[in-house]
Amino acid sequence: KKNWLAFHGLFCCRVKIDSSYKMFAQIVVLFIALLCSTNGFVPSSRIVRNSMKLKMSEAGPGEIFVPDMTRRTTMNAILVGAIGVSTLGLAIPYIAFFVPPSSGGSGGGVVAKDALGNDVTVAGWKESHSSGARELVQGLKGDATYLILDENKNMADFALNAVCTHLGCVVPWNKAENKFMCPCHGSQYNKEGKVVRGPAPLSLALAHREESADGKVLLRTWTETDFRTGEAPWWK
Repeated sequence: KKNWLAFHGLFCCRVKIDSSYKMFAQIVVLFIALLCSTNGFVPSSRIVRNSMKLKMSEAGPGEIFVPDMTRRTTMNAILVGAIGVSTLGLAIPYIAFFVPPSSGGSGGGVVAKDALGNDVTVAGWKESHSSGARELVQGLKGDATYLILDENKNMADFALNAVCTHLGCVVPWNKAENKFMCPCHGSQYNKEGKVVRGPAPLSLALAHREESADGKVLLRTWTETDFRTGEAPWWK
């Protein structure tokens, strides 16, 4: 239950990043506005012509006044560069926030993480969990994912994405009912994650569960036929 609450909190935090999107959009708009405003430093052709006439009238015989446009262009470039560097420095952390952390593994696998962000090992997981356990780890794309132990403490070769296919709640495992039961709107899934009661329209997404050479749990995208339904995976 503690692990489920921890991952539920982590998952809910992902929902709250909408405000970060708004802040990032505001930064982009500000940059565009400041970029456009640099045109204000370039005088209109009419002003330049009038200025040239005035200057030329003030110049002595045989002298022609040439406005220093190179210096003006250089100052505009410096201003745009300074604004660009500042905006980029603010934008990079926001962009990086939306890129889920991952650890590379063989065949494109991702190392599963526990609630503290530590790598999960097969041996360590079996030692710390009882037979028949279905507990959460951080899996593909940072989503809460269930690792499954059978009655003999053998780890299943598949894992289940814990995100409900109805509205995205994290679905807890109900050991007494032997089902995954969503507390948000009542959707239910059997022990293999197949939907058995709506309003969820689809079963929980599958992931391949493998073991690396150093004993870590690797998760990889399931691209084959869904063995529970005999259909192509909807999450591809």
